[in-house]
Amino acid sequence: MKHALITGVTGQDGSYLAEFLLKKGYKVYGLRRRTSTPNFENVEHIKNEIEWIDGDLTDLASLITAIEISQPDEVYNLAAQSFVATSWPQPIATGQITAMGVTNMLEAVRIVKPSAKFYQASSSEMFGKVVETPQKETTPFYPRSPYGVAKVYGHWITLNYRESFNMFACSGILFNHESPRRGLEFVTRKVTDGVAKIKLGLENELRLGNLDAKRDWGFAGDYVKAMWLMLQQESPEDYVISTGETHTVQELVEISFERVGLNWKDYVVLDEKFVRPAEVDLLLGDCSKAKKELGWELEVSFKELVHMMVDEDLSRLSKQYENKVK
Repeated sequence: MKHALITGVTGQDGSYLAEFLLKKGYKVYGLRRRTSTPNFENVEHIKNEIEWIDGDLTDLASLITAIEISQPDEVYNLAAQSFVATSWPQPIATGQITAMGVTNMLEAVRIVKPSAKFYQASSSEMFGKVVETPQKETTPFYPRSPYGVAKVYGHWITLNYRESFNMFACSGILFNHESPRRGLEFVTRKVTDGVAKIKLGLENELRLGNLDAKRDWGFAGDYVKAMWLMLQQESPEDYVISTGETHTVQELVEISFERVGLNWKDYVVLDEKFVRPAEVDLLLGDCSKAKKELGWELEVSFKELVHMMVDEDLSRLSKQYENKVK
């Protein structure tokens, strides 16, 4: 039985990956950071199937212990301060977790189990002010946020450990991927949750920033399969994972409101406070290498993804509202 250690296992990607690996017969260990109010919402249905280890990306000693306990064949480093907007008011914390945390994790693996295969969650935000479109594995980085800068560090330190210590360490440069498990602070969930609240009469408006911003949005459940495929290869390489198509925030809004039979123009209010200090340019991924070498394919379309998210938020909020009424 293979062992896998996942950091960020209670997040969107971590929960889908844990499900995926458990179905494949892995023994899954999840690193959790000690908090007074732990949130297991995304993994509640598989919580008892995961072996939990306390640890923190900013504390090397705890990571060494985690590797000693789990003895992983594969390590998936998904934990990060992952909300771009928060990285401006909290640049130091973002750097300590999203950048230096990667080094700590790699060092723990190198010290305890250098034969383990290592996956680093890189991001399309590294391309930022893009120098070519679409972006591929060889496209130069030009990050436009503290988060993007931190992810570039994490990406390069992973490559450095691969070349310096001959470790199986690779990065997946994932473009935006969403799901009903995405945090409410992200624009996709903000929209689908807001639409559901408006449909149920709980809210009467949805405040947003730049409706013209474009993103390459895919389904997180599809993307975690690519992570696993990368670690099944004979040699470690980095891959862009994307849909190869873009959609504007306005398209996201239109499809969401259409799903519940409402006109978005009656409810959306533009608010300058939600506009980024420095916006990224057109993020559009070229995933041809992943399709060719990994055999990876998308299964969920953008419209299907949005419908899935709206439906889940409607169901969740309806149950909460009914319970409050009772």
